[in-house]
Amino acid sequence: MTSLTNRIAVVTGATSGIGAATAGALTAEGARVAAFGRREDRLKDLDALPIAVDVQDRDAVHAAADRVRAELGRPDLVVANAGVMLGAPFEEADPAEWDAMIGTNVTGLLHTARAFVDDLLAAAAEGRPADLVLVGSVGGHQTFVNYGVYCATKAAVAHLTRNLRAELGPRGVRVKNVEPGMVSTELGDGMRDTSVRDSLNQWRAGLETLRSEDIAAGIAWAAAAPARMNVAEMIIVPTTQG
Repeated sequence: MTSLTNRIAVVTGATSGIGAATAGALTAEGARVAAFGRREDRLKDLDALPIAVDVQDRDAVHAAADRVRAELGRPDLVVANAGVMLGAPFEEADPAEWDAMIGTNVTGLLHTARAFVDDLLAAAAEGRPADLVLVGSVGGHQTFVNYGVYCATKAAVAHLTRNLRAELGPRGVRVKNVEPGMVSTELGDGMRDTSVRDSLNQWRAGLETLRSEDIAAGIAWAAAAPARMNVAEMIIVPTTQG
C-alpha cells in the first residue's frame, strides 16, 4: 500500500456520517482535505478546509473547486459522498423528495465529478494516483420496499461508475463505487413519511450496524492501493445483514 501523504482530497457531504468520517480518515493518513457540505458550522469542526456548498448548484461546485485549487492545489482524490435517502410508498411519495434525491445523489455527483475530472486526469498524466470515489449503496442492486426511487438513484451511481471506469481508467484515473449496507448515520432522518422512518430506525436497532468510520477506512484503504490497482467496486455491509 502507498501513503496518502501529500495527496489533496475533496470529500462532499462532509457535515456528518460517512463524509465527516472520511474527511477525518484521509487527514489522519496524511492527505490535505477540503470538506464540502451545506452546514458550514459543522465543517469547521473538521481538520480540513471547510467549504459550504450545495452540490446541486453546478456553479457553486465549480467555484468551490477553484477555491480548493487556490488554497490546497489540484486534487487527486475526490470522494463524491453527498447523498439523500427519503423513503415512502410510491403512490404516496412527495415528488419533491424524489427531486431532492435525484438532485443530490445523481446530479450533484455529476457536478462534483465534472468539476474535478481535469485535475484527476492531470494527476494521472504525471504518473500519480488519481481517484474518483462515488459512494453508492447496496440499494443500487438490491430491492427495498418503499425505497424505489432512492434505489434507482444508487443504481445510476453504480452504472455511471462502470462507464466512467471504461472512459477514464485507460487514462490512469481509478473510478470506484463504494456501496455501504446499513450504517448508523443521519441518512433518512429527513424523510416525511413517519411510518417508513420508524421502520428504518427499528431495522437499524435490530442489527449491529456499521459505523461511519468503517466505510471511511475502506475508502482510505482503496485510495492507498498501488496506482496499478483499482478497487473498482467495494460492498461493505454489517456481518449480520448478510
